[in-house]
Amino acid sequence: MAGKFNPNDNQHIRYNPLKDDWILVSPHRMKRPWQGQQEKIPENSIPSHDLSNPLCPGAVRSDGQVNPDYEGTFVFDNDFPALLEDGPEPEDTGHLLRSATARGTCRVMCFHPRSDMTLPLMSIAEIRAVIDRWVEQMTELCPKYTWIQIFENKGAVMGCSNPHPHCQIWASSFLPNELSIKDRTQKEHYCIHGVPLLVDYTRIELEKKERIVVENADWLVVVPYWATWPFETMLLPKRHVQRLQDLTEQEKNSLADIMKRLLTKYDNLFETSFPYSMGWHGAPSGEYSERDNSHWQLHASYYPPLLRSATVKKFMVGYEMLAQAQRDLTAEQAAEKLRSLPEVHYKLREES
Repeated sequence: MAGKFNPNDNQHIRYNPLKDDWILVSPHRMKRPWQGQQEKIPENSIPSHDLSNPLCPGAVRSDGQVNPDYEGTFVFDNDFPALLEDGPEPEDTGHLLRSATARGTCRVMCFHPRSDMTLPLMSIAEIRAVIDRWVEQMTELCPKYTWIQIFENKGAVMGCSNPHPHCQIWASSFLPNELSIKDRTQKEHYCIHGVPLLVDYTRIELEKKERIVVENADWLVVVPYWATWPFETMLLPKRHVQRLQDLTEQEKNSLADIMKRLLTKYDNLFETSFPYSMGWHGAPSGEYSERDNSHWQLHASYYPPLLRSATVKKFMVGYEMLAQAQRDLTAEQAAEKLRSLPEVHYKLREES
C-alpha cells in the first residue's frame, strides 16, 4: 500500500492552464542536504550617486547624452536596444527555415535618483509615481505596437548589470511566444466558461486561502498553484482589468501599497535584497486592440531564484531544460513562509 496522498510530502504533477503545460512537484526532496553552488551575498556599499554610473542623474551615457538631474522617474531610449524601429525585411525561405519582420523600440526607466534605493525601501508615493510612468508609457506605445513588455531584472544573479533601481520597456511589432500561448489559453477558457481564466482563478484562491501571500481591497498576491520558481508570485486585480491603463486612481494607490508589502516580505525572507525577474502581462495592443479582448486579465509575475537561503538558488537545468519544469517546495509551503513574514523591512527594523 502506498498510503494516503499528501501534496506536501508526495510527488505529483500540476497543470498550468496559462501555459498549457505541467510541472513536477517533489516535496520530499527538500530533505536532501545542499552541497552545490552558493551565491555571494551582495555588498551593501552601493553609493547613492555615482557619475560613472550611466543611470544616475547628471551622468554621461555611452552615446554622449547627459542625463537630466531628475528627482523622480526617468525614461530614455536604450543605448543598446534589442529592437529597432527600422530595418530591412528578412527573406522567408519557408518550410523549416522561416523568418519574419521584427520592429520595435526599447526603453530604460529609472525608478529613483538614488542608486542605493530599491522598490521596497521607497515610499508608497514614490512607488505610485513608478506606476503612473508605467501607465504613461503603455498609453503612448499601445497604439503603435502589438506588445509592450515592462520587466524588471533585480540583482546580479538575475543578470542585472547595474544596481540602480530601474526596469526596461520593450515594444514589438509582433506577439512574443509566451503571450501567444496565454492569448490562446485564456481565449479557450473564456469560450468554454464565459469568464476570464484569471478572474476565475482569483475567485478560487480567495475561497481556498491556501496560497495567498498578501491582499488588500483591490489586489491579491498568491504563489500560483502551478508555480515553477520556489517563491514565485502572481499579482492580480480583484476585478476584471485588461491593461495597466485601465486601472482607477484607487487601484493605482492600492497597487503601490501591495507592491511595497510583497517586496518587503521578499527582502525579509533571507534578509537580503531579494533578486527576481518580474513583468506585466495584459491584453495585446496595436491591431489586437480592434478585436474583443474580454478573455484577458491583467497580472504581474515575480520569478525569484532563491531557494533555501540568500546563497542557495534554484537552477533550471537538466530535467527542467530537457523534459519539464520541476520544483521541491510546494506552492502552499512557499505561500505560508512568505505570509508569515513581517511587513516592516529588516533594514528599517535595524535602524530603529
